Parts: sequence; C-alpha cells; structure tokens
Amino acid sequence: MTTTPNKPSLNPVNVIIFVGLPIAALILVPAWGFYHGFSAAQWLWALVFLYLNGLSITGGYHRLWSHKAYQAHPALKWFYALWGAGALQNSILIWSADHRRHHRYVDDNERDPYSAGRGLWFSHMGWMLRDYQTNDPDFSNARDLQRDAVVMFQHKHYIALTVLMNVGLPLLLGFYLGDVIGTLLLVGLFRLIVNHHVTFFINSLAHFWGRRPYTESNSARDNGFLAFLTYGEGYHNYHHIFQTDYRNGIRWWQWDPTKWLIYGCSRIGLTRDLVRIPDFKIQRAILDTQFKRARSKLEASANPESLRAILEREYQQFTDSINQWTSLQAERYETKKAEIGGAFSEKRFHLQQKWESAALRTKFRELEYSLKMQRKRLELLMEQVNLQAQPA
Repeated sequence: MTTTPNKPSLNPVNVIIFVGLPIAALILVPAWGFYHGFSAAQWLWALVFLYLNGLSITGGYHRLWSHKAYQAHPALKWFYALWGAGALQNSILIWSADHRRHHRYVDDNERDPYSAGRGLWFSHMGWMLRDYQTNDPDFSNARDLQRDAVVMFQHKHYIALTVLMNVGLPLLLGFYLGDVIGTLLLVGLFRLIVNHHVTFFINSLAHFWGRRPYTESNSARDNGFLAFLTYGEGYHNYHHIFQTDYRNGIRWWQWDPTKWLIYGCSRIGLTRDLVRIPDFKIQRAILDTQFKRARSKLEASANPESLRAILEREYQQFTDSINQWTSLQAERYETKKAEIGGAFSEKRFHLQQKWESAALRTKFRELEYSLKMQRKRLELLMEQVNLQAQPA
C-alpha cells in the first residue's frame, strides 16, 4: 500500500498576503463604498497605480531583467525598481531567478516553480502558499543581476520599499484627496489585489486557455483577452519560443502597452538595443507547427496519399527556404566583416558594400514573403484534409 506524501507546510507570510488581504478587500472595500463611497479621483489614481505597478513588472522585472530584451537607462531602472516593489511580488532578483527557471524547465513538475502541469490552482497561486522545494532561493542563473546595483539595492531594502509604495504613497495621497481610509482601501489594498491576480493569470490561464500558433512543445498559449488584462503579456505562446524579443504582441494592432512603453522610451534615450526577432524566424516557427499538425491529421485521414505528396513537396520547399536563409546569414556576416575591415578604404569600396547589403536585404524580404505564401497554401491543404475527414 502506497502512502501519499505530506504536503509542505504553509508559508504564513504568503498566506496572509495572498489569502488574508483578498478576503479583507472583499469585505472592507464594498463596505466603505456602500457607506462612504469613492470619488472619481480615487478610482483614477487606483488605475494609475495599477498601471505603474503592472508596467514595472512586465517592462522591468520581466522583459528587462529576466530576459535582457533591451538595455535601460539607470533612471528607468530605478523607476521600475520602486514601482515594482509596490506590486508586492518579491524583489527583482528573486522574481527573475524564479522566472528564468520557469522558462528553462517549463511544465517540468519537479523543477518549474509554477508548473502548469500541477494544475490551474497551483500555477496561479498555490505554489506560493506552501514551502515547496522549487521555491528554495537559487540565484545560480542570476549572476548578472547580482552585479546590478539597482537590483541589489532593491533586494536589500525590499521590505522598506514595498511598505513605502503600498502604504506611504497611498497615505499621502489620501491626505491630499481628503479621504485617508478610502484611498488606502482603494488605491492601496484593492489595486494591489487586482495587480496580483492579473499577473498570476500569465502563470495559470495563459498556460491553459488560448492558441498555440508558434510551438506545441509547451503549454503556453496566446490569448488576446489576457493580453488586455496583463499589459501585453497574454501572447504567451510567442513569448515562450522567442523570450528575448522586447515585444510579446508582434503585430502593430496587438494590445501590448509594455512594448509601446519600451519603444517610446527608446525614442528619448531611456532604452536601447531592443531585441527584435526576424520575421523569417517567426514565419518558420508558424510553418513548422503547421507541418506537424498537417502530418498528424493526414495520418488519421482515410485517403491521405494524394495530399501527403503535396505536403512533402511543400515541406521540401520549406527546407530549401531555411537553407537559403542560413546561407544568406553567413553571407551577411562576411559582408559585415568586410565593412569593418574596409573602414578606411576608398569610397568606391563602401558603395559596393552598400549595394551588396541592399541586395541581401532584398533576398531576405523575398524569402520572408515566400514563407507567408507557403503558409496560405498549407492552410488550404489543411482545409482539404478536414473536408476528407468529414463523414459523407
């Protein structure tokens, strides 16, 4: 007879923060609203604080420090560190080290701190309520962050900073607005609870609900509704395959205020070296996923041979495109080396290098376009497969 291992002990501090505070908010905020009411200014400030906290987590903790998707001016880093502390989600160092482990071991129940494989509740907040072994501090993957003065200052003074941002600022704002208790409840407590759970949605719902257009190798999913709630973080399937891209929503129309913030800051010198994954790699990931799905459907099809031949021809063209792209990348590298080596050569040499670079860019664009067209052909092929699968 096997025995079920005992669960780790509860973490009392986290239980108070993540269970006690929401219960208090559910009771106190409606009660104060019913008996005293909240002003429009209080609701507006709650929204402002919510976005400042949220963008400091997504733009700072996540895309800057966890993934090095861009470089930031010290002034912006201090902004992120202060307002990120106000989000009460632990220090940059602890948050980023955990998140890097999540990406490295995604869906591994033994090593991913908030593995979706252990269920929706666990990945949402259950992982924080008990002293699981995966929660043990491990900064071996964050040596770079331990050399960052802003990160280490925030880590050392985290408790003082989070009290300042969650109690001190709402208290001062309450005096200014003429309602200390109401402001503490709405801007301090209610805003904090909302910020917690919209962030937790990325660890939980974004691994259960949505589409997987870029990869099916893990549980992460793209979900536009979650992106709206989470400052652009909901395009999670894309993020898990291209984690160093400063964007999560790669299309101009996709809701991603974090990428707009980062890009806007680059125009005034607050951010630089923004990492942007080439469109060819993105198209390649989409097509690779579509080919895998097509093969699976053809295996289940009643008469797959005629369509399988078409699929294999398309896959051969796909492979040829990848080989061409790899060759062009090597050619681009050699061109860059020649440009550096010829920095003091004649003007004619520079003109020749510019022409060759322009020709390379044209070839890259042609390859990207060919992959987009192949995606459309593959979608038509899948429609034929689906029609054959339907009963007569």
